[in-house]
Amino acid sequence: MPQNLELKARISSVSEADRIARRLNAQVKGILHQRDIYYKVSQGRLKLRIINNSSAELIFYNRPNKKGSRYSEYFILPVYDAKLTNELCTSAFGQKVVVEKKRRLFLYKNSRIHLDEVRGLGTFIEFEVIVKHGKRRAQKLLAVLTTEFGVKPATTVAVSYSDLIFNSKRIKKV
Repeated sequence: MPQNLELKARISSVSEADRIARRLNAQVKGILHQRDIYYKVSQGRLKLRIINNSSAELIFYNRPNKKGSRYSEYFILPVYDAKLTNELCTSAFGQKVVVEKKRRLFLYKNSRIHLDEVRGLGTFIEFEVIVKHGKRRAQKLLAVLTTEFGVKPATTVAVSYSDLIFNSKRIKKV
């Protein structure tokens, strides 16, 4: 199973993070409007990601909930019929939550830099370093990124956007 080293943190300025990514000469891949539909599964997370209302992929991943960096194992399956896939997954598992976000995507070496504006949650930066040359090299690259972007441990987020939204809805119901 492919593996990433990830870190997610709250940020106050997407434009400042964008400026830093460009200063690093990270490759600009554009702005993506993503709708992630999470399903109720017994382990890991399963989501259907619809991108710019034109393409979709089914993503399964396992990742611990902890602040700071963490490893994630994942599968990504291109989907050719998002509506039917959603109907099938909803029937089989039930929907948990929907996350909508605007993502600025940059590529830097073997990492993805996400500058996310998440509906109902705010703004975040997320690093996904692909572990393809060993964990030590992935950790070094992640350390460079966190330093360059000035990410402080207190701003890191332990859970997924789906958990943040799901938990906020549960609190509002109480």
